[in-house]
Amino acid sequence: MPLSLTSLTSFSSSPMKFNASLSRAAVAAAIVACGSLATLPARAQQIPPPPMTAKAWAIVDVTSGQVLASGDPDARVEPASLTKIMTTYLVFEALRDKRISWEQTVIPGESVRKVGRDESRTFIEAGKPVSVHDLVYGMIIQSGNDASIALAELVGGSQPGFVELMNRAAQRMGLKNTHYTNVDGLTDPQHYTTVADIATLSTRMIQDFPEYYKVYSEKSFTYNNIRQPNRNRLLYLDPTVDGLKTGHTKEAGYCLVSTASRPLPGAPGVNRRVLSVVVGEPTERARVQDSLSALNYAYQNFDTLRVYGANQVVATPKVWKGKDSELKIGVKKDTFITVPKGVADKIKPQLELREPLIAPIANGAQVGTVKVMADGKQLAEFPVVALSDVAQASFIGRAWDALRLMFVKK
Repeated sequence: MPLSLTSLTSFSSSPMKFNASLSRAAVAAAIVACGSLATLPARAQQIPPPPMTAKAWAIVDVTSGQVLASGDPDARVEPASLTKIMTTYLVFEALRDKRISWEQTVIPGESVRKVGRDESRTFIEAGKPVSVHDLVYGMIIQSGNDASIALAELVGGSQPGFVELMNRAAQRMGLKNTHYTNVDGLTDPQHYTTVADIATLSTRMIQDFPEYYKVYSEKSFTYNNIRQPNRNRLLYLDPTVDGLKTGHTKEAGYCLVSTASRPLPGAPGVNRRVLSVVVGEPTERARVQDSLSALNYAYQNFDTLRVYGANQVVATPKVWKGKDSELKIGVKKDTFITVPKGVADKIKPQLELREPLIAPIANGAQVGTVKVMADGKQLAEFPVVALSDVAQASFIGRAWDALRLMFVKK
């Protein structure tokens, strides 16, 4: 799903007490499906975001999947080298699926000679063998257009073939306002995206490839005896920043997707990740300042809270016509919510069950919904599922429960 600018969906529910093991700091609202982003309800936004000089921008809490603030997120913009986030995503897919390997040798074609002297380059040479490892590092750290082209031709067979893969991936991810015509981000009237789509794609990158994502935090890379620094200056200014990608052309202005990861209070071993997207900044300094201000705004003015841990039992409701009389229900993954500072103490979760629960019930099947309230208003909702299978009872057991259900319904 793409980044949404509508409020989270409402569900009716009945009151429920929170597990006593959860502290007040862990009481909160919504879980959003992997890769999707939802907007924090406007009524909960208490402190305005910092002023931005960007043409379009967004601040996202990746841990909860919520948009904290944004400006013109659906406006069509030129992505410049932010295009390489999608290029890299497809290369990481190929690495994960073992269609290519880090050690694999590539012989760049003549197309890399066409990369202009005014473009970002890794300085690979046509006909000179180079490893996939060096091409990936050159594409990410040095933003090398030549490295991007060589990888695109390796994975897609040709640049047009790879571009087709990019557009298919955009559709698969729900990036409805994105279209690619090249792999490196050079200006083209039909090469465009939005900040909303960039945020969704960046979130997918972080969540889908944690084992490869660390490359984005490297501060420099040397190839062909030429050392180049990572153009993301936030890596040098804030030790919690570990990505993601810069971009710049005359037409696009200065662009930056930045992300930081900091320990989540009250949840040992868990980090909270925030992402900022700025596009169309007038200067390189402006994109750095606005990005850092955006990250700090999120951490200083909002709390991200863990509602339930993975496989934590939320309730044990009765099951009818089953071999087991009760069912443990909860969530399969850690469930988080982001709320403005001072709101956590007002949060009240409520559970709605799809009663009666009748066997058979499969592990992972949705059996209810938790919605989170504050001051009588709903902030978010998320599904609750069965944490185990419940098989059907014998014929006699099912018949007995069927009879009992007649009286319960009355």
